[in-house]
Amino acid sequence: MTSQRQPAVFAGHGSPMYAIEPNRYTTAWADLSKSLKRPDAILLISAHWVTRGVWVTAMSKPKTIHDFGGFPQELFEIQYPAPGSPALADRVQELLNVPIVLEENEWGIDHGAWSVLKYMYPDADVPVVQLSLDGSMSARQHYELAKQLRPLRDENILILASGNVVHNLRTIHWQQDAEPYPWAKDFNDFFTSQIYANHHEPLIDWEKYGDPAHLSIPTAEHYWPALYTLALQEEGEHVKIYTDGIEMSSISMLGFSIQ
Repeated sequence: MTSQRQPAVFAGHGSPMYAIEPNRYTTAWADLSKSLKRPDAILLISAHWVTRGVWVTAMSKPKTIHDFGGFPQELFEIQYPAPGSPALADRVQELLNVPIVLEENEWGIDHGAWSVLKYMYPDADVPVVQLSLDGSMSARQHYELAKQLRPLRDENILILASGNVVHNLRTIHWQQDAEPYPWAKDFNDFFTSQIYANHHEPLIDWEKYGDPAHLSIPTAEHYWPALYTLALQEEGEHVKIYTDGIEMSSISMLGFSIQ
């Protein structure tokens, strides 16, 4: 990594409860931020903002989105009052070769973003812009789109993607010490082996891996953010895994950076 280039980061964000129940993953997020050069702004791709077309938040004061239900009131009271960056939103629009909707009213910073950011930047003093996931795009289209964001890394923008490589809520066991399903560990280990080998193609075409992949990714929105981080890898850069584990039997907490 050049002295000026920001790494690209993927965070397996897991349960919203981690925002009020610190654990080894939240500690890893905090430690990670301490190892990074302070960015001028953050471009965040969250699994929890799926849209028709590509959208980017362009407001100067994004609101905190509580996009979940059935959790303790304490979680709904969390605010993450980071400023936005209309200038970064314009820059993203300039870089991407698809029509972009500048969103200034309805969205803000969702829990896929603030549940991680509150540990990485607890003072909420780094501007945050969110880029949506176009639900009509294929995995390869997301990967190719993400490549166009590479110049931002040399402009001191931290690109942080938040999702889960394995994310099957239908099969979840809510107890924290639940054993991983064999298929969840299988696919998580496969993903890890491929990123260490710098083999992106098998991960773009993840469906070819068979049953472990399909059980791990019943819907793709939590997986796509990992492809955004991989697409930002430049020649000579390497992957560093800073956290890993399968929680509640079917949620991967794998987190990695490209630098």
